[in-house]
Amino acid sequence: MASDRQHRLAIVQFGRLLHENGFVAATDGNLSVRLDETRLLVTPTCISKGRMRTSDMVIVDMDGRRLAGKRRVSSEIGMHLLIYRLRPDVHGIVHAHPPTATGFAASGYDLNRPLVCEVVVGLGSIPLARYGTPGTPELTDALEPLIPHHDAILMANHGVVTFGSSLESAYMKMETVEHFAKIALVTHLLGNEQPLGEKEVEKLHEVRHRYNGGGAPTPPRMSAAADDLQSDDEPKETAGSRRVDLLASDPKPHPRAKVRRQRRISHHFVVVIVERVLDIRVCRNSRIDRIPTAEIDARVARRVRDVETQIQEVRVRPPADKASAQVRTPS
Repeated sequence: MASDRQHRLAIVQFGRLLHENGFVAATDGNLSVRLDETRLLVTPTCISKGRMRTSDMVIVDMDGRRLAGKRRVSSEIGMHLLIYRLRPDVHGIVHAHPPTATGFAASGYDLNRPLVCEVVVGLGSIPLARYGTPGTPELTDALEPLIPHHDAILMANHGVVTFGSSLESAYMKMETVEHFAKIALVTHLLGNEQPLGEKEVEKLHEVRHRYNGGGAPTPPRMSAAADDLQSDDEPKETAGSRRVDLLASDPKPHPRAKVRRQRRISHHFVVVIVERVLDIRVCRNSRIDRIPTAEIDARVARRVRDVETQIQEVRVRPPADKASAQVRTPS
């Protein structure tokens, strides 16, 4: 079992890594370690995670009361206490604001699509918790139903929290979340994501249980939804409503996926045709799919008729006078 000093050194080390990798800024984020059944070692409030010393840490009991340390306890201690209470297997927690993953959370998207096999094995799924004001019961209420089944959670308009059997494990999961968020963003921009099929995901789920001891209990299977391909004319779902289990994803794309991809292609490639061929001036901040389909069809039809008329006129035009067409040669 690691000593108190070793835990303090670990918090300093991983706090510095969070700062160096851009997962936190200024005094953002917090880390904690379970010392025993009644005590936690946590980072204090209002301190840069890249400049901490071992003496800065605070020891609290399972009610959040300070037992040792000169600094004030983090205002988000309630989130840590809840996770330790619901997950006896957890001994380390990391909360940070990695930019890409937090961008997904701030946009109302989870990271549950089975795009990378290593993420399925390592984390299973990464759900999105609805927004709750930091340091209040709103946040813990939003996290509570997700903690028993997941090791990494996005928090809407806030950040990410990861936890594991050690502080190192929790930090590694934070790196995995941000790395996967970047991959998911690239697949979304390319517009042709290819999620793993149900059979492949089931095999990876077996690997997860075999090599990772099963991780958190798997929640009930839920139907997959391509929420990141939501159509513009559909009502926006509230944050936290996209809690779809990655391990239960449908291998077939959602019906909306094809429509959305067609619109993306139209916006980027047909705009030239619309402007130069159909004589429609499209503002650069507009969306091509806002032009009524009937109007586009009508203009295309008119243009086709005009071209056909011009071709017909060329075909029926009488030939020029042969005498005038002859070239005069000098006598």
